[in-house]
Amino acid sequence: MAAEYAAPSALAHFDPADLLDALATGIVMLDAQLCPVYANVAAQDLLAFSLKMARGRPFSELLHEPEGLAGILRRSLVSGEIIADRELTVRPAASPREARTLDVTLTPFDGLTGRHLLLELADTTQRQRISRENDLLARLDSTRLMVRQLAHEIKNPLGGLRGAAQLLERELPGAALKEYTRVIIGEADRLTALVDSMARPSQTPNKKPVNVHEICEHVYHLLRAEAPPTLSIERDYDPSLPDSHLDRHQLIQALLNVARNALQAQGDKGCIMLRTRARSNVSIGSAVHRLVASVQVEDSGPGVPEHLRGSIFYPLVTGRANGTGLGLAVAQELVTRNGGIIEFESEFGRTVFTLLLPLGDDT
Repeated sequence: MAAEYAAPSALAHFDPADLLDALATGIVMLDAQLCPVYANVAAQDLLAFSLKMARGRPFSELLHEPEGLAGILRRSLVSGEIIADRELTVRPAASPREARTLDVTLTPFDGLTGRHLLLELADTTQRQRISRENDLLARLDSTRLMVRQLAHEIKNPLGGLRGAAQLLERELPGAALKEYTRVIIGEADRLTALVDSMARPSQTPNKKPVNVHEICEHVYHLLRAEAPPTLSIERDYDPSLPDSHLDRHQLIQALLNVARNALQAQGDKGCIMLRTRARSNVSIGSAVHRLVASVQVEDSGPGVPEHLRGSIFYPLVTGRANGTGLGLAVAQELVTRNGGIIEFESEFGRTVFTLLLPLGDDT
């Protein structure tokens, strides 16, 4: 009998808000003026706002460029119809660069002070990302075949380039000038080794312990030598990143291709940033990695054209008249050989390509 009386006592202290805060789905209640009167924790995290600061403000003020969502909010409130909108992209006003893709359901209901709206916000950003990655990985087989064919065509000119640099080195009078020919010879040897590995599809990457900052610094110096003096190239490294087992030659080439792409898009002015960060619990394809290195190349150029964003990593796809359309395709192939993947986000004035590379026990 004691148990029968305990249950009503427990329910008397139950707060429904605790249950709503435990949901992964964002829940927002708007009043007749479309101002928030309640939002659970998931909604506040998704849209980067606090309920205390949002009360009394139109919901549209919480969003950057809110026109798309604001229109259906008003329509649902006026008409009284339940509206569902799938894969709606929104940007929180507090962090406009962090786009969110949401499934939104609007349910109007009558309250004591007039009609209200109940918003259900389901974050599909991660689901879309995984879908894009799986589609990209499925299409890489055709890319690999083309890369292997091109590797055979590249190797002969590299041999001639190395031989010419060796002959030139013998004729140069000073050690300072010979330093340049040693760079040419070293890069030719590195590219030859890379081409050999690309031409053998069955060969696994030659992984050895390496720190990604060593790779970044190598690419930084090559990029600095190619960039015009009016262009700024900066570095922002996370010193806590541990070493990982990676193929150094393949990752140098992949990062160099991405960085050169940024350099060509940037032009003579602006800034290119090399940035590293550690990220935890990241999915790459079907695998979830406890820790990955995020190596970013950010430029302040015009951005990737909208019509190319779905195919930018496919062979022979380029936005430049003199481009080959192979740099990013090869970079994606080399990174995936090392268990990683390349992602990107782009808008006018800011484009970021991110190499995600597994670290630690996941490699």
